[in-house]
Amino acid sequence: MLKKILIVEDEKQLLNNISILLKAENFDVVTAANGKEGIYLAVKEKPDLIICDIMMPGMDGYDVLEELGKNCTTSLIPFIFLTAKVETGDLRKGMELGADDYLFKPFKSEELIKAITTRLNKFEIVKATILNEEKKNTDGQKVTRYKLEDNIFFRLPNSSVIVAVGKIKYIAADNQYTCVVHEDNKLILIRRSISKWEEILPEKLFIRIHRSTIINTLYINKIEKSPANSYKVILKDTSKKLDISRKYLRKIKKINH
Repeated sequence: MLKKILIVEDEKQLLNNISILLKAENFDVVTAANGKEGIYLAVKEKPDLIICDIMMPGMDGYDVLEELGKNCTTSLIPFIFLTAKVETGDLRKGMELGADDYLFKPFKSEELIKAITTRLNKFEIVKATILNEEKKNTDGQKVTRYKLEDNIFFRLPNSSVIVAVGKIKYIAADNQYTCVVHEDNKLILIRRSISKWEEILPEKLFIRIHRSTIINTLYINKIEKSPANSYKVILKDTSKKLDISRKYLRKIKKINH
């Protein structure tokens, strides 16, 4: 089945050029000439990836991304911005809204194809949503924190995976997603912030060691100091070394002792 790409671009010639290129690369292409049409087609067509210009009259690319982020059926679609602007503030704004990548005009055709392929491959292999998001206690009240004995049900494209909370080794930020690494070292990628994970995981078991990393203290093997006077934690059954921020160093040292 062909992967469907939605292109949102108000410059007609560029829209046509990208469309022709992607069709030649065996993609199913849907096009929109403005932001409003782009949102409509994203909801209707459910594309596998969206390419969107930032500077458009009416609704700009930021508006499109923000609006799609409010809809559970479109919030997880990989999103690539096209832009001629390279200011740090613009990049930060897009990333905060959930953009997965940027392509700067003018770009080469191979750059576009590489960006699309990378995002599709990465997302399709490990993307997930959580099935048991709304947990309630016996009184029907919403429970915001998992317990050690709880299972988390991740829905993948063609299957579901059940992961025991206690068997999650660590969670690391990956752009707008987080990678959940569980006991057998398999990865699950989900659009959820590190801060949100910190809120819902049992605080007696999971601690934050970096702005982008949470670890399960049961899997700590050792903490080592590097020549650069920084610290890393090595987890059991993995060669992965995770950076420890000075902000969290005292806390993890206390646990390790």
